[in-house]
Order: sequence, then C-alpha cells, then structure tokens
Amino acid sequence: MAIDRRREAAGGGSGRQPPPAEENGSLPPGDAAASVPLGGSAGPGGSAEIQPLPPLHPGGGGPHSSCCSAAAAPSLLLLDYDGSVLPFLGGLGGGYQKTLVLLTWIPALFIGFSQFSDSFLLDQPNFWCRGAGKGAEVAGATVTGRWGDVGNWTSPPTTPFTAAWGAAGNRSNSSGPDGGDTPPLPSPPDKGDNASNCDCHEWDYGIRTGLVQNVVSKWDLVCDNAWKVHIAKFSLLVGLIFGYLITGCIADWVGRRPVLLFSIIFILIFGLTVALSVNVTMFSTLRFFEGFCLAGIILTLYALRIELCPPGKRFMITMVASFVAMAGQFLMPGLAALCRDWQVLQALIICPFLLMLLYWSIFPESLRWLMATQQFESAKKLILHFTQKNCMSPESDIKGVMPELEKELSRRPKKVCIVKVVGTRNLWKNIVVLCVNSLTGYGIHHCFARSMMGHEVKVPLLENFYADYYTMASIALASCLAMCVVVRFLGRRGGLLLFMILTALASLLQLGLLNLIGKYSQHPDSELQLKLAVGMSDSVKDKFSIAFSIVGMFASHAVGSLSVFFCAEITPTVIRCGGLGLVLASAGFGMLTAPIIELHNQKGYFLHHIIFACCTLICIICILLLPESRDQNLPENISNGEHYTRQPLLPHKKGEQPLLLTNAELKDYSGLHDTAAVGDGLPEGTTANGMKSM
Repeated sequence: MAIDRRREAAGGGSGRQPPPAEENGSLPPGDAAASVPLGGSAGPGGSAEIQPLPPLHPGGGGPHSSCCSAAAAPSLLLLDYDGSVLPFLGGLGGGYQKTLVLLTWIPALFIGFSQFSDSFLLDQPNFWCRGAGKGAEVAGATVTGRWGDVGNWTSPPTTPFTAAWGAAGNRSNSSGPDGGDTPPLPSPPDKGDNASNCDCHEWDYGIRTGLVQNVVSKWDLVCDNAWKVHIAKFSLLVGLIFGYLITGCIADWVGRRPVLLFSIIFILIFGLTVALSVNVTMFSTLRFFEGFCLAGIILTLYALRIELCPPGKRFMITMVASFVAMAGQFLMPGLAALCRDWQVLQALIICPFLLMLLYWSIFPESLRWLMATQQFESAKKLILHFTQKNCMSPESDIKGVMPELEKELSRRPKKVCIVKVVGTRNLWKNIVVLCVNSLTGYGIHHCFARSMMGHEVKVPLLENFYADYYTMASIALASCLAMCVVVRFLGRRGGLLLFMILTALASLLQLGLLNLIGKYSQHPDSELQLKLAVGMSDSVKDKFSIAFSIVGMFASHAVGSLSVFFCAEITPTVIRCGGLGLVLASAGFGMLTAPIIELHNQKGYFLHHIIFACCTLICIICILLLPESRDQNLPENISNGEHYTRQPLLPHKKGEQPLLLTNAELKDYSGLHDTAAVGDGLPEGTTANGMKSM
C-alpha cells in the first residue's frame, strides 16, 4: 500500500509507470509498433528479422483512421516501400527500372578513371641532371631516351605507390627495367663527389607510366620540391572527404538528383581547368574541387542504386558497379599510353562526364526518398511516370497504393538531417562501428601494400610499374569476387567479420611472427633458436611477408567495401546519404595516411601499422554488435532504423528459448504487483515472457 501511495504521489495516478527502454535498444511493446520496419517477418533464428505489419484499420491509416490523424504518421502502406510500392511498380522487372540501374553503372567507368588518375599524373619518375659539355654532345641528352652525362645522376627515395583508392605500390629507383620506351638507367656513379647533385637546374626524366610528360616532370617536382607532389596527392583525397560530408547532408535535404546534376556540371568546369594549370599550386587547388564534385557523383549514384533495388538484388547490383569501376582501373594504363601527355589524359578522363548532362532529362528523383520524406504530390507524379514508362495498367494496384496516396497529398514534407542520429540509441552506434571499420580497412591496406612493394629488389615480378599496378588491381578484383561468394552464404555481418579476422591475422603475423623469427636468427642463444636461424633464411622470410601482405590487402579491401555497403543498408532513407558520407569520409581518412607517411619519408610507418593492427582487434568485437540486413527491407525513417538491434550471430536451436527476445515478446517487469495482471492478459499456454510453453 505504501508503494502504491508513493507511486500515486510521484506519477499522478495509480496506473503503471511507462516501462523503461531496454538495454539492448529494443522498444517496449507499445512503442515498437510505430518503429517496426515494414513488410518482413520474424525468423526463428533470432536474427534481425523485420516484424510483420500490424493490421490496418478500416480507414487505411489515412487522415480519417481511427488510430491516427492527419498530424500523425502517414499510412503504413505508403511507408512500406519494399512491400507495397515497389511491387506495384514491377520491382526490378520493370523495363524503366532496369534502364535506370544501367544508367548508374555507366558512370562507374568514368569514376574509375578519375580515382586512379593520380597514379599516372603524379608518379615519381627516374630523373638525372641534364648532361653538359662533352657528355651532352656525345649522348645527346634528351627526355626521349638518350642519356647525357650521369655525373649528377640521382633518384628519389623508394616510396610506396598510392592510388586514390589504395591501388598499387610505387617504386622510384631504377634497379630494374622500366616500362614504355625508356631504356634502363646505367648504374649511378659513386656518390663521393656528388653530394650536391640536387643543385642541378635542368633535369631529364624517365617516366614509367607511358606518358612523355607528367605533373612532376613539367614543374620539376624533385629534390627540394618533391614535397609538393604529396600535397597534390592530398588535394584530391581531402576534396573527396569534404565532398562526402557536405554533399551527403545536402542530398538528404534537397534530393539526390539536384546534387548529382550540379556535381556533374562543376566537375566538368574544375576537371577541364586542371588540364590548363600553369603551376602546381593551381593544379592542387583545382584537384581539391574536382575531388569535391567527384564525391557528390559517387555518393548520389551509390544511394540511387541502392534505393532502386528490391532486397534480394541490392548487393549484386552494387557489385556490378564495382566491377565496372575496376574495368576503368585496368584500362587506365592503356589510356595513358594513348594520350602520352598528362594534360590530354586529364581532359580525356573528364570529357565523358559530358554524357551525364543528359541525366537532367532522363534520370528522375529517388521515389523512395520522396515517399520517406512525405513529398506525396511529387511521388504521385513520379509513380504515374513509372507506370507510363512500364506500360502498366491501374488495375495492377491491388494493394491500393494510389488511393492511399491521394489521401496524403496535403501532408507537408518532413526532411531530416544526419545530425538527428545523435539522439538515437542504436543507429548512431551502428554508423560509428562501420566508420571505424572503413577507416581501418582502407588505412591498413596501405601498410600491406608498402610491405609488399618493399621487396621489389628481391622479387623480379615487382620491379616494373605495370606489374605493381596490375598486381594491386588483380588483388582488388579477387577480393570483390570473394565478397560475392562469402556474403551470399554468411550474410553482411558474417562476411565482414570473416574478412576483418583475416586482416587482423595477416597484420599480427607480419608484425609479430616475422620479427620474432628475425630476432632469433640474429641472436641464436639456444639450440632451438639455432635451428630456427638455420632453417629460416632471409628469402623465406621475404616470401612469408609478401604472402601475408597479399592476404592482408585482399581482406582489407573487402572490409572497406563491405562497410560502405552495410551502412547504405542499415541507414534510413531520410538520412542515407549523410550516413554514407560519414563512412566514405572515414575511408578517405584511412587512405590519407598513405601520402602523410610518404611526406615524412616513411617515418612512423611501423607505429602506423601497429595502430591499425590494434584497430582490427577492436573492430572484430564491435562487428558483433551490428545487425544483419540481408534480404531485409530498407529502413525508411529513424524509427525503422532504430529497430535494427543486436542479434545472435548464430540461430538458436529449435525449441530453445532465445536470450534476446523480439519486440513482440518483451514484457514489463516493473513491479511484482503487476505480474498477475500481465499473466491474465496472456493467451493460454504462454509464459510471462511471451514464449509458448513446451
């Protein structure tokens, strides 16, 4: 009685207090109905299955419904895009939808060219002082292949090759044969009297990428000016990072289509102006804005592609776009050899974006985004456009989407910014976990690439620029092919966990095992250590290191790509571009560590690798907190996104009570005096926690 009186005084009545939110992010039964994503069914394995739709009231959930008014949420039928609107439009089987998906694939080729252009425009060539006197007269020192006096010969220090998306390793010494028409360099003379070889004012260059001239050779970015090359590499990556963050927020507010079209216009302006740069400062500045606009194109196309597809087709449609971008990576050396000059190459990379200006008239706004933000008038026009293009009859609307849409035309749009995610319980955690995964995957990729390219003197295959480049591209291709298989059987979360474990193992073995073996081989203090020293030669250690590097690059590429796709699936439609922008920007920060380490002449590389290796261990634990989104409907609003909560990685056995209950099974245990009331409201044969008695 005393407890009841205190409750009446505190709560204003004797009724039960509102139940607190559960610790794992699930909502009480009364609030769960509004937050349940639509069109799914709860699976027996306790996985993150979407709960079924509650039965609609006679009013259809519209303005005259008995349970909600015009100021409340719109009809559940309209919010169930994957379950009602998309089937009404024919799913991906409609001819118009297939055309739109194809239009999102084609630009991926142009994007691939732009992403890997730094590998050719900013590659560090071999260089030597232009010959003077008799040496120049005899040898006729020119850039086209004849050699002058090599008394002042020099070459930049060996640095790893860094592409926009962590492609291949870079090698600047001349210990092996070079590609193209450049003959091999003669051995440099003794450096005893050549300490001042950087005092030379005119240089000849041996460019390995198929170009006659690139940015480095045009403005002599060697010796004291070599740091400007790394700044130029920063500019594109920093532009991408800012572009992902800013255009993502704008795309959630004004729509995907305006951001895509304005990004196309400005990348044409800035990209073509890059080819007209008069100095390296102008080049770096314009590359920043080119990267900013390129980020807008990448992000909006990714979101549009996801939002066009039904649940079962999303991953494969996305992977096809990745393969098209890789085709651009494989074709880039041939394009460079065809152009011969960096300015022509830059113009040829940007000019295909002119074709995308036609998207203004042929590519519509995302219908899913219009429905999620309650812009029903624009959505109605677009649905009619879809039905006209697909030659569909109104009788195919068996679920009554159009009548429900007519009732909601007067509703005001409701747009959301990504900052709203801060007030959520589960959604922000999922996005942060995927950001850390993306940062770790792309950041540690450079560590593995540098480790493998550090053995080019001992591995003849890696003595050539093209061998380096295509080795990296082949590893990325193999990684994407493996993703298709692994994700099909293990799902998004299981696949991400597997690849992260492989990344961590490769990193730890490379850092720990090989260093331990090297220590034993140098100081054999016991018989066992002596045997290890005899059995493990330097060549064997190098081969092990290369093997671990290949496995690490293979797995880390998959981690980065899968993190981005995972985020696109679990982030609600109203803030999808903002969430994608955060994860892609995190990937950009990971890639930015490569030119930073190069700028400091590889100082701190080992610590850099150790930090990312520790991050992989943290990510393995955090991945277990993510939901599984395979074959699930995309969340449309914040409430739907909150429904994706942590679930067991493996399904429980039949007849075994799950440790994590679904929303429908959660009950209120706020007081012992309520137990009887709860028990009275349960069906016969059901226990107090909502489970059927055996």
